[in-house]
Amino acid sequence: VVVHGFEHATKSKSEAWKHHKTLLKQFLTDFTSETSMSLALYTVLHKPIQDHIEQYILLLTKLNEVLKEGSEKDVVTSAIKEYVKLESFISQVLDEACFTKSLWKSLGYKFTDMLCVPERRLLEDSKNLPIYASTNRSDRILLFDDVLVLIQGNSFQSFDLKLVWVDENCKEKSAPGLYGLRIITPEETFFLSAKDPQMKAVWQWKLNQAVRQALNGKRDFPLWGKTGEGTEPPSCRFFTYVFRLESKFKNASYEGEWKWGKPHGKGTLKWRDGRNHVGDFKEGLEHGFGICLVPRRSEDRYDCYKCHWCEGKMRGYGICEYGNDMVYKGYFKDNVRQGFGILENLSAEHPFKYTGQWENDKKNGYGVWEDKDRGERYIGTWLDDHRHGQGIVVTQSGVCYQRTFHADKMVGSGILLLEDDSVYEGNFTEDLTFVGKGKLSFANGFILEGTFTNKSGQGLQTHGILNTSNEQLDERITKAQLGLKEFPVEKRWKGIYDQFLEFIHSGCKEEMQESFTGFHIQTSKELRKSQEYLFCQRGTEDVSWKIEDILEELVQHQGLESLQSYLEKALKSSLHPLGKLLKALMIAFQATYSGIGANRHLLTMAQEEVKYYAKKIWEFYQGLLHLALEQKGQLLAKCVDGETSDQKACSVVLPLILPCFYPELFMLYMLYHEREDDLYCQGIVDLSLFPDIKLLEFLDVQKHLWPLKDLTLTTNQRRSLIKDKCFLSATECLQKLITTVDPREKLVVLQKTYEEIESTVSRVVEKDYKLPMDDLLPLLMYVVSRAKIQHLGAEIHLIRDLMDPTNQGGLYDFLLTALESCYEHIQR
Repeated sequence: VVVHGFEHATKSKSEAWKHHKTLLKQFLTDFTSETSMSLALYTVLHKPIQDHIEQYILLLTKLNEVLKEGSEKDVVTSAIKEYVKLESFISQVLDEACFTKSLWKSLGYKFTDMLCVPERRLLEDSKNLPIYASTNRSDRILLFDDVLVLIQGNSFQSFDLKLVWVDENCKEKSAPGLYGLRIITPEETFFLSAKDPQMKAVWQWKLNQAVRQALNGKRDFPLWGKTGEGTEPPSCRFFTYVFRLESKFKNASYEGEWKWGKPHGKGTLKWRDGRNHVGDFKEGLEHGFGICLVPRRSEDRYDCYKCHWCEGKMRGYGICEYGNDMVYKGYFKDNVRQGFGILENLSAEHPFKYTGQWENDKKNGYGVWEDKDRGERYIGTWLDDHRHGQGIVVTQSGVCYQRTFHADKMVGSGILLLEDDSVYEGNFTEDLTFVGKGKLSFANGFILEGTFTNKSGQGLQTHGILNTSNEQLDERITKAQLGLKEFPVEKRWKGIYDQFLEFIHSGCKEEMQESFTGFHIQTSKELRKSQEYLFCQRGTEDVSWKIEDILEELVQHQGLESLQSYLEKALKSSLHPLGKLLKALMIAFQATYSGIGANRHLLTMAQEEVKYYAKKIWEFYQGLLHLALEQKGQLLAKCVDGETSDQKACSVVLPLILPCFYPELFMLYMLYHEREDDLYCQGIVDLSLFPDIKLLEFLDVQKHLWPLKDLTLTTNQRRSLIKDKCFLSATECLQKLITTVDPREKLVVLQKTYEEIESTVSRVVEKDYKLPMDDLLPLLMYVVSRAKIQHLGAEIHLIRDLMDPTNQGGLYDFLLTALESCYEHIQR
């Protein structure tokens, strides 16, 4: 209490002296000369307090002597200790002030101008306690309560104690036989060497105390002696510092967390030219998630990089918003765009979008370019930002062509597929005009071969032979499929797979998953939810996103049923690595085949791609499982049912991922089979004119199978009632075909339709009846014509192409073949 009283008194006293200078002058009238002035201040300001304390100590000591053993005696004893501390504190403060004063006198004015600050106190001087700095660069070392100063000749260096770390566990090679301390500061590291271990220990203790007190912002009481606090200052600190020496941070100011002299933790770097970086640092370099702003010269705009950093360089997934309205979302390596990425121009002048491979900051490899101005899409290979190699161009008008490109220019001959199904093979110009030798095959089977010219005002002219023998149309020409040889499916979208492989090879590290696609900022869940992910609309996430949990869960779901439900959950989650992979593949698929890219000549390319995705996802699942088991010290069990991984991919993964690609894929099937479907629709319209009995008769359904016995009919009732009743359950069942996506489910619908027909017939003949093929076909045709399914051709071919190969030759295959022959009959 008394100490607090003193503190209060000194505060009010110092204020009082400021206000009562006249009073002070009266006090000091007797003292005039320089020497006596300090004596006067001592007498007036200091002596009374010191006497006061001495009297207290005397009083308490007497009191202590007469007290009996008991609680009061303890209290008084501890009070005496505090007063003794206070007495030594005062004398220590005075000593420090004296030492500091004599130091200022002994140093030249050049130093005092810079170093002399009224509050600063000298704690230790290498003249009193010898110690030497490494490389003979200093004559004298001074430790103040806020800075460490090294003096050499006429110059000095000072280091703020808040950013000084003292490392005693160091061996200095240059000076054997000396005891060293390593002093670490943000830009310099040097050694202090003492001749004996005691000297080293004292300096180490004093340095650590001084650093800790500077960080705490207050001195200990008493100054030296038992402090009661840990002597080691913390190695992690928060501070602002401006870098001065040559380095990549020169002239930048850093505000944030430090550890052992280096930015470590979260912080902000700001340069004078307007650049700044906010994010995670590790051992002095940007590492982890960071946002970097780079001003554009001569424009009032910034490029903003939100990216993963690894040892000071951009690496992994990032989003860059350039000042010129372009946005890049994709992968970086060593500060340049590398791997898979999407570049989009959002400005209204020339909107475009590139989705594909990057190498060394340029478009290189397989990629898709959409030019929204011209309404064109280029699918093909690139070299250093130019279309180069094989490419397919699809236009809005439905025309598409395949050519070889060299540095953006078309070379050699190509194939041009026109909207009316005629095919031109030969040379043509950018605006699709035929020039030179070529062959034009018309949709009706005529073929024109010759030399084509195009004179202005006279239209297209040709000199050649027209073959009208109209042989049977060559199926290959009418529905040519592009891009199969030129872009093998395993060469497309390598950037996406490579990134995932890297993730698995790294042992699925958390930060690798972060940089695989999208960011989690790990400090808080809310922030993580709000971060921009590459491809995901965020749903409610109940799957844990911690990679250890993901691997743990993988091991638990290995049985077929639980594996399917696990994979379904994983592929739907935007936080699970497999879910992220699927989102990236969806983006790539849509970039190629949606909108302008919905061209029937790309069907096989698209269908191949979806099957390959399933295969890759299965491979990566196996890779993750292998790793998870490895970490548990187990081995991957061999496949018991003898299925190859391709079959597994088809039966397990394909049905799960198909819904994601179905809209674009089915559109391509519809376009591809448009002509047959039109013929089939015409057939359906013709057949729907028949009443039921007439239709059954027309289709040659055997009379004893007609379901008339269920109905008691009068002559005028017959038509309407039977129209409603005949094989209605089977018809309704077949109509469900269009409500499903998965080929397995479509086949099940087909099987149920067959069962419905059979049960109706069994009711009619009043016994179990197995339908022979001859009876089944006309009945199935009746049901198909009444079900009126649009785009049946597209449905049939989609099932045929994407169904599980193990179904071939079974009941499903038989029923599908039956449905196909009905479809063909109806077309005719």
